Amino acid sequence: MYQRFIEKIVREKVGSGKAIIIVGARQVGKTTLIKNILHEKEYLFLDADDLTIRQLLTSPNTEQIKTFLGDYKTVFVDEAQRVEGIGLTLKIITDQFKDVQLIVSGSSSFDLGNKLNEPLTGRKWEYELFPISWEEFENKEGYIKAEQQIEDRLLFGFYPEVLNNQGKEREVLKNLVSSYLYRDILAFSDIRKPEILDNLLLALALQVGSEVNYNELSQTIGVNKITIQKYINILEKSYIVFRLNSFSRNIRNEIKRNRKIYFYDNGLRNMIIGNFNQIKLRTDKGALWENFLISERLKQNLYKDTFARIYFWRTKQKQEVDFVEEKDGKITGFEFKWKAKPKMKLPETFVKAYNAETNIIDRNNFRDFVII
Repeated sequence: MYQRFIEKIVREKVGSGKAIIIVGARQVGKTTLIKNILHEKEYLFLDADDLTIRQLLTSPNTEQIKTFLGDYKTVFVDEAQRVEGIGLTLKIITDQFKDVQLIVSGSSSFDLGNKLNEPLTGRKWEYELFPISWEEFENKEGYIKAEQQIEDRLLFGFYPEVLNNQGKEREVLKNLVSSYLYRDILAFSDIRKPEILDNLLLALALQVGSEVNYNELSQTIGVNKITIQKYINILEKSYIVFRLNSFSRNIRNEIKRNRKIYFYDNGLRNMIIGNFNQIKLRTDKGALWENFLISERLKQNLYKDTFARIYFWRTKQKQEVDFVEEKDGKITGFEFKWKAKPKMKLPETFVKAYNAETNIIDRNNFRDFVII
């Protein structure tokens, strides 16, 4: 088992009087993490993938809840997004049974968040869990072994099941994509045409590291711009992709409203395009490297509460900075290269306008970027 960074944080919240909510994509290790935290405790496990459990948790009154809780002081509700009106049920438990510690996992924030946020306002601690981070991977495997596997991680990603089944990565990723991508998205959203989702995911996967134009996507896929925006929003909320917006403040020719879209996991991205060729044979090596670095930095910023804002920067003259981070009023620009050339620099226009610090991140110093 990989030691997860948020485990210590969550442990400290047990017994705080509030519900603990852990959200994230399927198969990132939420259930394993919670069971590990609770392994020395006696707890009631309610798996909402089970129809009987879903019926039990759907709109029960206080007496019914008291009956199924029994004498348990710790309750773990898994896959809570599958229960209609789960937020109200959890609110009753939190309000009426003060000595019960409630821990809840959900695989889809686009559904779970809507059902929980209002009923549990002020009554919950909420955390996100992502695929294994480079830091968690290195802590388990050791520095040398982790370094030796960097190219495999660019190809196959960091899902726990992928890491635990070396040699069978493609098979595992195929099952992940076909089950979790479609099981959750189609079940908990109002997407009517899976073929549009297929085409959109492929288009986004092929554009990693490039600016995404919704009008162009709508023409390519053959649906209107509003549908494209809606589907991308669902993909974001289901922890498949995330958006990086353009940074602009005071330079006349800056690109102000564009965005890039990245995948939370390289392995899923490569499965979608069906390409697991070795790094040295790939034309998209730069995009893979960029996706890896930015997704890892995102994990670090969220896990460690840095409150950093992240962007990319470009002008109409095509001056560009791959990654911009704004933290505590300080702006830092990063350029990503697999092998950086000597004396590489970021655009002077950017550096002078924002008094920015600059960094070139490549294969030799990437740990400085992916472990804060």
